[in-house]
Amino acid sequence: MTAAPAAEGEPGTEAEPEPGTVRPGGRTARVRAAVLRVAGDVLAEQGFAHLDLADVARRAGVGKTTVYRRWGSVTGLVADLLGEMAEESLPRSDTGSVLGDLRANAALVCRTLADPRQGALFRAVIAAAACDARTAEALRTFYDVRVAEWAPCVEQGVARGELPVGTDAGEVVRAVSAPLYYALLTSGVAPSVGVAERAALAAVVAARGGVFVVTG
Repeated sequence: MTAAPAAEGEPGTEAEPEPGTVRPGGRTARVRAAVLRVAGDVLAEQGFAHLDLADVARRAGVGKTTVYRRWGSVTGLVADLLGEMAEESLPRSDTGSVLGDLRANAALVCRTLADPRQGALFRAVIAAAACDARTAEALRTFYDVRVAEWAPCVEQGVARGELPVGTDAGEVVRAVSAPLYYALLTSGVAPSVGVAERAALAAVVAARGGVFVVTG
C-alpha cells in the first residue's frame, strides 16, 4: 500500500520518523492514542486482514493523509501498537523469591490472555506474524521488551543463591510464558490459574536443575 499524497491545507510531506521512535505530545499524542485505540479494536474484533489505514482514520476521526504519512502501512501501525502495549504493560513484581516473581509473571500473562480485547488482539497479531515479516519483527520486539522487564527477577534469584550461576534469565522467563501461549493457541481458551502455577513452577524447577545454565 503506498502513502497517500498530502491533501490541500494539510502539513507538508516531510519524512516522518519510524513509528514508535518519537514520543509525541499535545494534539499529536491525542491523534496517536486515538488511532492506536481504533487499530487495537479492529484487530481484536475482526483480525489483521480487516485492518485498513483509511478505515482506521475514519473511525478515529483523523485525516487519512495524517495516518498514511505517520504510519505508512498497516504493518507500521501494528508495530507502533505493539510498542505502545509493551511500554504500558505492568512492571515486574518483586516478591522476594524467584518462584514468587515468576508466579506473578505467569498470572499477568494469564490475565492478559483472558481479557476479551487483549486476548483476541494477541491471537490476531500472532496469526499475522506467521505470514508478514514486519509484523513478526514487531512481535519479537514486543516480547524482547517484556522479557527484559522480567529478567532481573531471575538475575536476583541467582544472586540470592536460588538458581545456579550462569542461568540464562531471558530463557527462564520465556519458559514461563511459552506454555501459556501454547495453551491459548491450541485450545482457543485462555490458560487457567492452575496452568499458570504449573508453568512458573516447572520453569523454576528446571532452572534449579541447571537446564538454563549457559555453558561455554
